[in-house]
Amino acid sequence: DLGTNLIIDNKPGASTIIAAEDVKRAAPDGHTLLYTFVVTHTQNPHLYSKLPYDPFRDFIPVTQLVRSATVLTAHPKAPFNNIKELVEYAKANKGKLAFGSYGNGTTSHLNGEILQRSAGIELIHVPYKGSSEAVKDLLGGVIPMIFDGTQSAVVNIKAGLVKGIGTATDRRIAVLPNLPTISEQGVPGIDIVGWQGLFAPAGTNPAVVERIAAAFSKAVRQKSVTSFIEEAGSEVSGTTPAEFASIVRKD
Repeated sequence: DLGTNLIIDNKPGASTIIAAEDVKRAAPDGHTLLYTFVVTHTQNPHLYSKLPYDPFRDFIPVTQLVRSATVLTAHPKAPFNNIKELVEYAKANKGKLAFGSYGNGTTSHLNGEILQRSAGIELIHVPYKGSSEAVKDLLGGVIPMIFDGTQSAVVNIKAGLVKGIGTATDRRIAVLPNLPTISEQGVPGIDIVGWQGLFAPAGTNPAVVERIAAAFSKAVRQKSVTSFIEEAGSEVSGTTPAEFASIVRKD
């Protein structure tokens, strides 16, 4: 529908700040967009005293494409299989159990901090420059566990590369119906549900923003795309720019 090719330019690191700053500086012509998740606009402003971007002044919300959550996964050789065993192990090995994250201030980091507070345990936080590096070290046994994105977690759990410990959601996810939530397992408060979406640089023509939003909303609702997203444990969204702007500001 847009009549052009799409080029993905991954820029991980610094809790999405590197990518956000690049798009902020891009020409507002609709040809450079930021595909990111909840941390950029709704978490970073509360976690950094100074950001190189303003979440509202420097960007225009285009469309929320996916709603998702995180799953606590562990290396197959980790000495625990559920939250109860994890807590017992952490208390018996105070300050020795580590968890990885996508970076300081990300949802995967915050969930780990909430787990420590709610369960009364001490964990060692190991921040990485993005999800790919963190998951790579989890699979390699360098770190014992991580609050991973749903899609990555589901794929790796089903492949037997990691074991699911619990979902950081308010209810079980359909694609992992036998995996209890962390709250079900006795540790409340770990239910941060996130999203993924598109943003354009400030100053982009509203008509262009609407056109891009409509094209991506249509694409995400194609049966093959919807199935892929749902099989990974996420939900299809596809909002209008106005709806997405409201969600961002509320969050």
